[in-house]
Amino acid sequence: MKTFKYFIYSLLILFISISCNKDEDIDTEKPQIDNSFAGAFPMNCDTLYFGESFDLKVLLKDNVELGSYSISIHNNFDHHSHTTDVSECSLDPIKTPESPFVSIEDYSIPSGQTEYETNVSIIIPANSGGESFDEGDYHFFISLTDQEGWSAQKGMSIKMLYR
Repeated sequence: MKTFKYFIYSLLILFISISCNKDEDIDTEKPQIDNSFAGAFPMNCDTLYFGESFDLKVLLKDNVELGSYSISIHNNFDHHSHTTDVSECSLDPIKTPESPFVSIEDYSIPSGQTEYETNVSIIIPANSGGESFDEGDYHFFISLTDQEGWSAQKGMSIKMLYR
């Protein structure tokens, strides 16, 4: 009986020590999107032009490892808000979209990166099948995900116009 109790206590101590193993490498921080440096583009209240391209310049950071990012551009004709910037832009009057521009693009980040400055050229088409897009207020939305699945978003109000 004494041997059986010793065996049970040994198993109990073994299970407790295995279950209490601490994993110190758990990532608990969200990544960061920084567009506060010189040369960053676009910024809140900037203008993009149909039929032209621009270079996306933002600095993406994470404490462990970056994953991927996406860019979404959609109309803000109804004045809804996802803007994460404190400065407000002047808005056109509310209107009903007829042919709004919409774009969602995903981008990968080379593995092992904790900082990554984007340098991607984004082309804004002039029209869709010959039909001009609606000019006006749009949102430019960046979403960043790290390797653990934490995410950060940055929303900016922009104008999209024809020259």
